[in-house]
Amino acid sequence: MAEFRQVSHASDSYPMERHDMVDIKSLKFRLVRTGQRFVVNPLARRSSNLTMLETTGRKSGLPRLTAIGGRRQGDSFWLVSEHGYRSDYVRNIQADPHVRLRLRGQWRSGTATLLPDDDTAKRLDLLGGLNSVGVRVAGTDLLTIRIDLDPVGS
Repeated sequence: MAEFRQVSHASDSYPMERHDMVDIKSLKFRLVRTGQRFVVNPLARRSSNLTMLETTGRKSGLPRLTAIGGRRQGDSFWLVSEHGYRSDYVRNIQADPHVRLRLRGQWRSGTATLLPDDDTAKRLDLLGGLNSVGVRVAGTDLLTIRIDLDPVGS
């Protein structure tokens, strides 16, 4: 008969080891990204009521649409990206910050600025709403983005 002995590790007092967290974070990113890419975004493109962000593809040069949540404050629109620099639309913004935003069915041009030093937890509190809850739950690498809207008619 085989004998088994219990081995004690220094990390037993912690619920997960560091590499386990990285694996969970990576899995969470893949699951959320797949759901957004194949379910959320295609459905959102069909709705005229949802806020959509149009970026220019960094490789293709083609327009890319992404459903987003956030809030307009004056001449700016604020949002928090769930996956930060891993998001395709964030990488597109890095390549070309000129974007278009569909707000309440109307398209507005603007310039996006990535704000890595912004306090995303506080920003989500300020933005409020169901989207902020979703970003907190599904997000892996939060990043604040401000879009400065061009004047109407320009």
